Amino acid sequence: MQYEKLAQLYDLFMAGVDYDAWAAYVAGFLPASAFIVECACGTGEVSLRLAKMGFNVTAADISQDMLIKAAEKQRKYGLSAASLRFVQMDMRCVAAHKKADAVVACCDGVNYLTSLADVERFFSSAYAVLKSGGRLLFDVSSRYKLENVLGSNAFCDNGEEAAYLWQNSYDPASKLIGMDLSFFKRTDSGLYERFDESHIQRAHSVRELCNRLEKTGFAYSVYAFGGTEPPDETCERIQFVAEKP
Repeated sequence: MQYEKLAQLYDLFMAGVDYDAWAAYVAGFLPASAFIVECACGTGEVSLRLAKMGFNVTAADISQDMLIKAAEKQRKYGLSAASLRFVQMDMRCVAAHKKADAVVACCDGVNYLTSLADVERFFSSAYAVLKSGGRLLFDVSSRYKLENVLGSNAFCDNGEEAAYLWQNSYDPASKLIGMDLSFFKRTDSGLYERFDESHIQRAHSVRELCNRLEKTGFAYSVYAFGGTEPPDETCERIQFVAEKP
């Protein structure tokens, strides 16, 4: 299972992400007090912030380990189950106890859908969950980023508490990028424990995603992430705002 052990280190390596700005950006597309179903919520950083803003959030992830970390944060911050619930769910089969004002997927959740058939399943199940006028919000790492920035390149991070080695392999035919990661976590003895994980993402094009949104029945807008300008050819993160008529 992806993130099985990485869940313990995920927040450490993502410490540089401005989640306050990310959640505020998402919230700007939503009505006040909206009921949100968040898919691929990870350790809940965006979920927690949306709940603090007054939204009613059901946050889901396929990884039980990530959800355990998210639930720990919920208890730490004293957020009740009335405003925030964490559930295990495959984003290809979005479900909720009532119709939602919004379905949200942040930080590459859709890139982890490695076929267009799976993308359609996500869009269709989100459409079924939404109220009329409800919105589907998601962002992706762009094809430009996965091809040219991450590509078949290697990266490393040598931190005091943990380190990683990250080797990518991009296939231009399938548009899939394989990411092999080796993590080294310092133990109480001062030695390091190693564990390995492999991840696969797909470099979806804007056209492919727009075509599937249209096929599902959504109206949509596409933005360079963080603003409301259209993305250019070298934009690395792209935001989609789709609406159920």
